Amino acid sequence: MVKVGLEILLENELSTVSGKRVGLITTPTGVDSRLNSNVDLLLEHGVRVTALFGPEHGVRGDAQAGESVQSGKDPKTGLPVYSLYGPTKKPTKEMLDDVDVLIFDMQDVGCRYYTFLYTLAYAQEAAAEMGKEFVVLDRPNPLGGLTVEGNLVKGDFTSFVGGYSLPIRYGLTIGEFSLYLERYHGVGKKPKVIMLSGWKRGMYFGETALPWVLPSPNIPTVDTAFVYPGTCLFEGTNLSEGRGTTKPFEIIGAPWLDGFALADRLNSFELPGVIFRPVFFTPTFSKHQGTGCQGVQLHITDYDNFAPVRTALFLLSEVFKYQESRFLETNDHCFFDLLAGDKKVREKLTAKAGPQEIWEEMESENRSFVEKAKSILLY
Repeated sequence: MVKVGLEILLENELSTVSGKRVGLITTPTGVDSRLNSNVDLLLEHGVRVTALFGPEHGVRGDAQAGESVQSGKDPKTGLPVYSLYGPTKKPTKEMLDDVDVLIFDMQDVGCRYYTFLYTLAYAQEAAAEMGKEFVVLDRPNPLGGLTVEGNLVKGDFTSFVGGYSLPIRYGLTIGEFSLYLERYHGVGKKPKVIMLSGWKRGMYFGETALPWVLPSPNIPTVDTAFVYPGTCLFEGTNLSEGRGTTKPFEIIGAPWLDGFALADRLNSFELPGVIFRPVFFTPTFSKHQGTGCQGVQLHITDYDNFAPVRTALFLLSEVFKYQESRFLETNDHCFFDLLAGDKKVREKLTAKAGPQEIWEEMESENRSFVEKAKSILLY
């Protein structure tokens, strides 16, 4: 049975926080294997929690993607809640005045676009600058820890959806990511990582027996998390990535697509681990709100062989044939480029390079990351 870092802290490592004022950076995913909240559990164990910190979507998960998180008071505990997703993304001195130990505990999705990573980076940096301890309660990488996919972010294209020369699917737990930041990017001081128990690198989230709590409103299932490293790229296009449907990121489409033809074409490539099904849908919000769309749904058939980034490149390449110049923005540093990590992917799509060619060039970049990451692996 897999136990998360929160459970190990409460069972064996309470001395880490005993007698100290604790600030907790968390979301609704900060639960134990019985779905008990980390806030409640820490308080029940006599830990002096003095402040909560909300990343994107907030401590209680009520904010939509990109929506500014508000500071205030937690409705259940009355604790002060400080926003780390709004005008201020890095904890300030005032936020940490009543904190001795800053704990980071939330489930990420194993993909570099996810802003939780950069909230961790800012918090780790702030803790070191202000003489606070920084503790990461480790959780599984839901995509497993054996596979790395995608190119690295280039310096000119770093942002809050991509930074630190990470590949798209980086294969680390959140605790290992924290160690990687300190070792190779000089972010803060070496954190204390409370390790998982029972987790092995080859395990996907569905093999852990842990409950899945959606880490954000548009990642409702583990399958969503699995396709996300690829289909999130469609956020930078004029296609719907399925927001406003019950299958965000699993459904891709637009009013001008022929879903039947697209599914047939994609299935003809026999991409490993996935089947495409034609779909009709009308988003209730976000792109093409209220407008009927056609497209495809990705159905994963084999987690071991499904490569979300490679799959998305084939999908991008096929869709590009329908609308060409209007498919992607062309201004410098457009959102697609920030997600892709540089402008080469967009330029190659525009030049009608084959998706396999683009994929192979992307993959050639992540080998240096894999070699460096070996030194900080915990499992």
